[in-house]
Amino acid sequence: MFSTNKAWTSVGIGVCFAVLSIWMGVSVGSVAVPLPVSAEILGRTVLGFDMPAHISDTDAAIITDIRLPRVVLAALVGASLAAAGAAFQGLLQNPLADPYTLGVSSGSALGAVIVLYTGFTIPLTGSFTLPIISIGTGGLTLLFILTFVRWIEPQMRTETLILAGVIVSSFLGACLSLIIALTGDELRQIISWLMGSVSMRGWDYAGLLLPFLLTGSILLLMNMKELNALVFGEETARTLGVSPEQSRMMVLGAASLLTGAAVAVSGTIGFAGLVVPHIVRLLTGPDHRLVLPVSMLGGAGFLVLTDLAARTVIAPVELPIGVITAVLGAPVFGFLLYQQRRSKQRR
Repeated sequence: MFSTNKAWTSVGIGVCFAVLSIWMGVSVGSVAVPLPVSAEILGRTVLGFDMPAHISDTDAAIITDIRLPRVVLAALVGASLAAAGAAFQGLLQNPLADPYTLGVSSGSALGAVIVLYTGFTIPLTGSFTLPIISIGTGGLTLLFILTFVRWIEPQMRTETLILAGVIVSSFLGACLSLIIALTGDELRQIISWLMGSVSMRGWDYAGLLLPFLLTGSILLLMNMKELNALVFGEETARTLGVSPEQSRMMVLGAASLLTGAAVAVSGTIGFAGLVVPHIVRLLTGPDHRLVLPVSMLGGAGFLVLTDLAARTVIAPVELPIGVITAVLGAPVFGFLLYQQRRSKQRR
């Protein structure tokens, strides 16, 4: 039963969390800007007003030129990964599914590294070559995993699918390491990027991600009811007028689109698509009409705070975001695996 009050409350909490996270992200750093001042700078920047005399040029430059582009990019990446994770978990009916465990992130990272190293450009696409190739290799990786699992196990259990994803992800990670080792210093500078980073990206990278985020999220939001129907099985979905094959391909394609674009601009950030949708489901229930939009808001806020921790925990040294998300996500993954096994034993 869809509750309008619950929907507004859940979305409101998600919006507040995302906004407060962005506010904290632009305020806290090596040079702290008071929260009221940063709020006024953000408000005037969004509305296009000039800065008043009591706001220093230094504070304004720190917020608008340095921190805001980074924070916005982190929010867009977090929203993309969380939406993809929620879609994978809903479609496969498994809380362990996310772009990282299914191998899609690793496939996208391999494509991005090849583009960065070779300088390959698709005609007429310019800088959009990077996310396009990244999306393509991520999608091909997922297609390979699905085909392989269906070949060895026609019923295609989600446990086998996730295991195959982890194996393929490990193999692709080894391929990435081999490329970096063979090419010398040319790719060593992006090792930290591969571990997940939004540092020194700026508005250009946010512009690269935004069209794919809008496209992928719209496709997923258009299939929210179909995801709900698939929860009850293919036969029930058909009686409700849903085409399981078409809906499945649409959701998988949209999730791969979001993952590939996010990886192209930020590197591999593991477990962001695992933790956030799981927490959201505990708060909102299984209805994807709530899970998907609230996961996007939660993912945006989560990655902004994660990036904040990455650049402040041991400042002035900056940690890769992927390290922080792995530290947080690995225990959650282990707990979910334990919980899943226990529930099967009780049956």
